[in-house]
Amino acid sequence: MNKTQWITVGAGAVLVAVLFLFGRTVPEKTTLKAAEQHSANDGHNHESSSITIDTLLAFYKKAMPKDLQKRAAILEKTAQKTTEKDEKLHAFHQLSRFWADTGRAFEPFAFYKAEAARLESSEKNLTFAAHLFLDNLQNEETPEWRKWKALQAKDLFERSLTINPGNDSSKVGLGACYLFGGISAAPMEGIMKIREVADKDSTNLYAQITLAKGSLFSGQYDKAITRLEIVNRIKSDDLDAILLLADAYERTNDKKKAIAMYEKSLPLSKQAELKSAIEKRIEELKK
Repeated sequence: MNKTQWITVGAGAVLVAVLFLFGRTVPEKTTLKAAEQHSANDGHNHESSSITIDTLLAFYKKAMPKDLQKRAAILEKTAQKTTEKDEKLHAFHQLSRFWADTGRAFEPFAFYKAEAARLESSEKNLTFAAHLFLDNLQNEETPEWRKWKALQAKDLFERSLTINPGNDSSKVGLGACYLFGGISAAPMEGIMKIREVADKDSTNLYAQITLAKGSLFSGQYDKAITRLEIVNRIKSDDLDAILLLADAYERTNDKKKAIAMYEKSLPLSKQAELKSAIEKRIEELKK
């Protein structure tokens, strides 16, 4: 399994559902060339992306039938023109549903979810939208797309933290944006934000799992195992932690423990596609 596979397997039901809904009908991302992107990026500012929502919308609409392009344009125009809050919120929700149900593209769907959350300024909705981006970017292999998603999530977490500065989950999420999103020249900036929460409360499972993912990503498998074993002791039915721990054992060539963890995950795996992938991996390890 490569570095992106453990993230995909370990991300749980939400990410699996997002990949299923949005992963099958989109065009190749390599067609979105840097020359067509945001010209203001000079390559030195880490907290900026050469991708904008306008380039993303143009990218996805190019592959759509003309009638759907026109429908999207009408919805966009409505959202841009109206100044009344409720009407604008309604327009954002319509756009979000359009891109989820018809356009079937994650980025515009999540962006308009985020725009509605920003307008409402609700902690609950801001964090929901932030986690949409954060969960998805961990499976994103195109660096500039990953950075754009991380910047969206970062902004949403920061807005949420202005409402509730004591929300440890949002602090960890913000740190994860730095850790996985490529938005900073120093990933330790993200790690320190997460460690602040983990050091304060060693039983914070989200912080421990996020730090473990960071250790896996950087090849520090023993550190990842230590943190994931803590999580497994505290919450033995956490599917995310079990799958990540199984992968960490694999990476340290401990096949017996890896198989045990994968087998432990099977009763907890509700998606048939995920369950099948785990069963296949167990068979391969037993050879």
